[in-house]
Amino acid sequence: MNRSIKQTILGHPPPLPIPHRSIPQPTGPDLDLISIAHSHLIHAEWPELSSVLARYRLTPFRTNHILLKTRPDPVLSLEFFNFADKHFPDSITHDTRSIILHIQTKSARFAVADSLLRRNPIFDSPDSSPALFESLLRTYRACDSSHSAFDALFRAYARARRFHCATDVFRRMKDHGFLPCVSSCNAYLNALNAKSRARVALAFYREMGRCRIAPNVYTLNAVMHAHCVLGRLESAVDVFRGMERAGCRPDRVSFGTLVAAHCKNGLLEEAVRLKTAMSASGVDPGVVTYNVLIHGFCKEGKVREANRLFREMKARGVAPNVITYNILINAYGMMNNSELGERVFEEMLKEGVKPDILTYNALILGFCNEGKTKKASHLVRELDRRGLSPNSSTFCALISGECKRRNADRALRFYKAMIGCGCHPNSDVFGMLISAFCRNGDFEGAVPILKDMLGRSMGVEEGVVVELFEGLCRSGKSELADELQMEVKRRQSAKAGLMGG
Repeated sequence: MNRSIKQTILGHPPPLPIPHRSIPQPTGPDLDLISIAHSHLIHAEWPELSSVLARYRLTPFRTNHILLKTRPDPVLSLEFFNFADKHFPDSITHDTRSIILHIQTKSARFAVADSLLRRNPIFDSPDSSPALFESLLRTYRACDSSHSAFDALFRAYARARRFHCATDVFRRMKDHGFLPCVSSCNAYLNALNAKSRARVALAFYREMGRCRIAPNVYTLNAVMHAHCVLGRLESAVDVFRGMERAGCRPDRVSFGTLVAAHCKNGLLEEAVRLKTAMSASGVDPGVVTYNVLIHGFCKEGKVREANRLFREMKARGVAPNVITYNILINAYGMMNNSELGERVFEEMLKEGVKPDILTYNALILGFCNEGKTKKASHLVRELDRRGLSPNSSTFCALISGECKRRNADRALRFYKAMIGCGCHPNSDVFGMLISAFCRNGDFEGAVPILKDMLGRSMGVEEGVVVELFEGLCRSGKSELADELQMEVKRRQSAKAGLMGG
């Protein structure tokens, strides 16, 4: 059926015609040079080619026609383009880059096309899409090309997360009767989801439907993810249930997306039923699905059920990874059961799973919560042997542990070590330190900590400040308390003024 008639039947305006533009045919010296250069090319006589082109000047017109002569051999055409781009950059124009792109996409060399687009000097400019699209349009007929070149441009912008340009290319493609393939649309949907633009992703999916671009399982997975991000669990379930009608079979990602969403909403029984249905459908739950379920149960304090899933995954031959062990160790730490956390850690080492800084932080926090600061300090010394470095969370746990034991001086040493390592304390760390000194009656010892906190422009918890000021007043330091109080008010006023500006 004629393309214009088909578009009209579908309710769309007829497409804009492709311009009837062609590159003038070479004559005289141009024709001679192009023929000689092509001969050297097909015989791989690069030194001779270089000499001829340097002597008789390689113009953009000549470069374009040499590329057109090499169209049947996309590898050779790319070699020549790279050669010209390196040695004769003045011979490369927008149209030259479009010609090589047409040649590569016509031969389905899409990875090469993507690389060529990203190498284009104007690709990264904010409004490059009109110029690149028009250049492809100008050279379309001369290259006897297909819609794939425009599809490659759309996909390149999508993968680069250049959403404005991708949308512009999509609109222009539609105007000329071209549509991107579903894999390019999926790249756009996934890029939008990755940048938390779920509403835009769903709007684009609806546009895909209007354009009759048939979705595949990867499309529907992205749509489900977008619905879940927006809290529309029922809509995500509807998409899942409609997969079969759309000719798609749910895969591990399809099930995993719904399992994660149900766990996030505390619907753990339904999440487990989905995992069971997943197995019944012939889709094996992988380590990611089990990790999501185990984390969901641990978050709700149901560690026994989490352990049952842990044993089940091992029985099914799904090897736990560092994330699995970290979830369980952290859960035991939150339960003040560091002994069981240690057992999980020992099993982890026995299974050959390498711990990371999150593993050690979970163990350290568990020990500190129980006041076992010596064990926690021993783990910190072990970090270096493992090639790991303590981070802010490590020091926060150590400071918390010492503050709970009212070892304010040791907590302060960890604070100084934290600063020395380039880690940044948060307001909780300052609050713990100030409170620890106050509980020990060392109100003057807390003053430098408060000043450091103010110097970092951090908000001060009112209860902590009141505790310090009252303590200073009781110990005969009323003037210092008044001075600090004025400084706190001045800092808070300055911060409010900045936010108001």
